[in-house]
Amino acid sequence: MTTTAQQRTQGRKTFPAHRVVASVGAVLVSFGLTLGLSAAAPSGLADRVIEHKLANGMTILMVERHQAPVVSINMTFGVGGVNEQVGQTGLAHLYEHMAFKGTSTVGTKDYEKEKPILDELHRVGTELEQRQRDISRRGADMPAEPAEQAAIEGLQKRFKELQDQAAQYVAGNEVALLYQRHGGVGLNASTGKDLTRYVISLPSNRLPLWAAIESDRMASPVLREFYKERGVVMEERRLRNDDSPTGSLYETFTSAAFRAHHYGVPTIGWESDILSLTPAATEAFFKTYYGPGRATVGIVGDIDPKEVITLIENTFGKIPAGPPPPQIVTVEPPQRGERRVEVEFDAEPSLAIGFHKPGLGHPDDYVFDVIDELLTDGPTSRLYSKLVRDSRLAAAVNSDANYPGVRSANLFVLSATPLAPHTTAEVEAAILAELERLKREPVSSKELERIINNLDADMVRALRSNSGLASQLALYQTVAGDWRYVVKSRDKIAAVTPADIQRVATQYFTKSNRTVATLVKKTGSKPLTTAVSSQEGRS
Repeated sequence: MTTTAQQRTQGRKTFPAHRVVASVGAVLVSFGLTLGLSAAAPSGLADRVIEHKLANGMTILMVERHQAPVVSINMTFGVGGVNEQVGQTGLAHLYEHMAFKGTSTVGTKDYEKEKPILDELHRVGTELEQRQRDISRRGADMPAEPAEQAAIEGLQKRFKELQDQAAQYVAGNEVALLYQRHGGVGLNASTGKDLTRYVISLPSNRLPLWAAIESDRMASPVLREFYKERGVVMEERRLRNDDSPTGSLYETFTSAAFRAHHYGVPTIGWESDILSLTPAATEAFFKTYYGPGRATVGIVGDIDPKEVITLIENTFGKIPAGPPPPQIVTVEPPQRGERRVEVEFDAEPSLAIGFHKPGLGHPDDYVFDVIDELLTDGPTSRLYSKLVRDSRLAAAVNSDANYPGVRSANLFVLSATPLAPHTTAEVEAAILAELERLKREPVSSKELERIINNLDADMVRALRSNSGLASQLALYQTVAGDWRYVVKSRDKIAAVTPADIQRVATQYFTKSNRTVATLVKKTGSKPLTTAVSSQEGRS
């Protein structure tokens, strides 16, 4: 459920969250409903959004659309990987998994009998792992004493007994099954650097079911099957990071680019941290960051806003507001020299180049959106046409204007996969040459007009479905503090000039501000037998 890197398909790419598409993993589901573009035009959006804020701080954003009796809901929390502490990386993502395990009323066959077993299981599991870590830290020269070993074996036996007892009371996957039985589709969640999101689309007359389930999950989650789900997260990490060439490359690249800010830490967490996460730490993290004051809910579809407000006040409104969470104070210091890293992997070479840039709301951020579109969006974009179509230096090329998050200063990233027999060095040189061209030559008015029109069309398409609009409203309310950013950004992007592009390219695309990561084959590894397609447009 964790967010993945931006991907390209047939020369088209998905967009970073700041742009206009919610890239943080939300599934855009519309029950097959295709709404006219005019219905979602940003120019009229400001008059159609109804905003309501509860006394406990929760924000509700609603838009009526009565074309079909369905509703899409996006609940976004302003919490992600950046809110974790040292030694507890991966907590936000782990809690996202645990949120689907239910509450004291959902996901259990008898909570009164289950609760004492879970309490004892969590106590025994924490003690067992602490003892094992203590012995491991001492090293092979100081093995466990007989009494210590006996204590560990006793705890292991008790842990297994408690797990078996707790399993008898689990009503597996009950949250998802409840939604499914009542026509819900697209149930999903995602965790990123800045956000955690929960999405669902369902018949509009089932909105009370959503309010009951989600207010219960916010008020009284239960961390059942904790150790089992933590193991699932570890397997996810191995699949996406450790055993994935792209995942390994980007994890190393990001850590090299950020020395101070938590953007440099993988959202899924470091292996040793994941294995040391405890139920107590996870519960404390939830209580600190997942209160109603951190939540924004976008609701779009066949609704009566007055009825929705009454429903939410009677459910979520009963949840008390928590204390304000700790503020993030760390700022990434200026980079003072190029950083280069290599990742050895038995895979085809690839390349990532990143330049530090401002985050959301900075005037230059809009310019990077335009540069992103100019360089890699579609078969006529500069880098795609030059590297993939014409010179055939690369099998794929991509860019991301807001990596790995949007709320803080981030990176403009360019990535590419060389097409054999060409090398990453050749591809890097070609990319840097194109960046130098941005500094020297003003973009023509015709090219700039096409790019801005494309961005505007992308924005309209992003708001086309109920789920897309709900996603955008909740996204921008959370990261920008105002959902109207989705409208304001349209004018900001339209005002970008060729001179702005030259200035930004000159200021930020410098060697000292650059981090480069390359994926290289291990010495002596055999070439992969899978051939790279030479079909034009394939990536």
